[in-house]
Amino acid sequence: MFDDEGMQTATAVRSPGAPPEPTGRAGAARPVRRVDHLGDARAALERITSLRSRVAEMESTRVDTEGLPTAEALAPLLPGGSIRVGGSYAVQESVLLAMTMLQAASAAGAWCAVVGVPSFGVEAAAAAGIDLERLVLVPDPGDQWLTVTAALADVAQIVLTRPLGRVVPGDVSRLSARLRQRGGALVALGSWPGADVTLRVTRSEWSGIGNGHGFLTERRVTVSASGRAGAVRPVDTELLLPAADGTVRAAVPAAAAAAATAPVLRPVAVAS
Repeated sequence: MFDDEGMQTATAVRSPGAPPEPTGRAGAARPVRRVDHLGDARAALERITSLRSRVAEMESTRVDTEGLPTAEALAPLLPGGSIRVGGSYAVQESVLLAMTMLQAASAAGAWCAVVGVPSFGVEAAAAAGIDLERLVLVPDPGDQWLTVTAALADVAQIVLTRPLGRVVPGDVSRLSARLRQRGGALVALGSWPGADVTLRVTRSEWSGIGNGHGFLTERRVTVSASGRAGAVRPVDTELLLPAADGTVRAAVPAAAAAAATAPVLRPVAVAS
């Protein structure tokens, strides 16, 4: 990171009024190099100004580290309505639900990484609003999945990983410390020791199929959120996962939906 253009030896930075050093020959003196201190100061100031500008540009695109942005549909399931920096979240079985955990942060400019989830579809991610330019995929990390996950925690603000082996408490503690330091969070597809919140689909119903024909249009699910060791009371919410347009959003209660689609009867005047 340093260049030698502005570097000088100890002899070169001697005071211009200092006597020359002896060279071993009588009457001979080493020439003194005069230093442009003002020019060096100006060059240093330019480098500092340039670095400050780059830092300001990077900070302007950072995601708020108090809480990472979260999809509106998932906010009721998470304490504080957002993904906590340094937090870990477990999503049971549903890849689409885990993908939704990444969507809002990615749309806000955060880097995301996915480790060990070969079924994570790029087209589905793009349709969900995830920025593919800021998405790192490692579909098959093998038995190095934890090492890869920890390495990506240094560069991505949300890391989605599928545990492919036993996770010991020491590994969890070290990874959590790294996430807090880097301002990131972990989403595990499956079980994760000490997860702040565990999300699971407890009920699922597809619509669109008629009497043996038709197309699946949307899926109404009930998602249950439970906290670490019962610290948070379980919370349930109904989602369209996905809705007919491919998005994930809160579902209108069935009773309200039926009332909205029911025909409205109005009195009609009849001539006698």
